[in-house]
Amino acid sequence: MSNGGYVAVMVIDLQLPDAGSLKAKRQQVISLKAQLRTRLGVFAAETDHQDTWQRATFTAALVGPDLRALGAAADAAERFVLSRCPAGANFERHIVSVEDLRG
Repeated sequence: MSNGGYVAVMVIDLQLPDAGSLKAKRQQVISLKAQLRTRLGVFAAETDHQDTWQRATFTAALVGPDLRALGAAADAAERFVLSRCPAGANFERHIVSVEDLRG
């Protein structure tokens, strides 16, 4: 058991086929990031494909007191993103303890 909890970093690659312009894409991205933050406590930033209309990549972070709780929270975030992006999304997840980060 870690003394400081755990951190999950998720890289989320989204397909947004309904976005017909950068403006439309940005509206979808802003909405999804806000919903992740307010509903699930996930903080995300768009980290790639900013100038591509129908694709976005987020890097998201969340924390939890133990692996079980953090895994459940990350699973919920993935389900939420998939429910909002029916064209699909790919997820990459990395989990590390705060103790490991301290070295």
